[in-house]
Amino acid sequence: MSEEVRAYGGGVVTEPGRSTVIVSSMASDSHTWNLVYLELLVGELGFDVVNLGACVPDELLESETLSRRPEMLVLSSVNGHGYQDGLRVVQRLRSFPELRSLPIVIGGKLGTGGPLSEEQTAELLFAGFDAVFDDQQGAAAFRRFAAALPGAATVSVEGA
Repeated sequence: MSEEVRAYGGGVVTEPGRSTVIVSSMASDSHTWNLVYLELLVGELGFDVVNLGACVPDELLESETLSRRPEMLVLSSVNGHGYQDGLRVVQRLRSFPELRSLPIVIGGKLGTGGPLSEEQTAELLFAGFDAVFDDQQGAAAFRRFAAALPGAATVSVEGA
């Protein structure tokens, strides 16, 4: 996190930077509109957002998450392969001790055959996700989850 330094009356006042959230797709997903929407949504909650974009290789996701140490990692899928890709990615990320307590969430169109079953959702949670947001839920549950993180701005998420 960066700090902003301002000169004030002969002294220096240091203000802490905002917490960072990484928003990303996974290697097989080329969609970007969902990432722009998430970037705006997360930014409204008071976070700085790093949007890694579409078709992000696992290695880049790992290196960016390790180097930036975000407050949360948000993975989004539109192509319906989020369930498969998510299982692979979260297991890789959780293998790093420094990422074991990082909130990692996944959302969007996670399956090609419609919404995930309860068993599939449970499998994603067991693999290491802190939350799973199916595209049928809308943004309200995600906003409540993100707003509860340290570093989130105090904003009303009712009716979202």
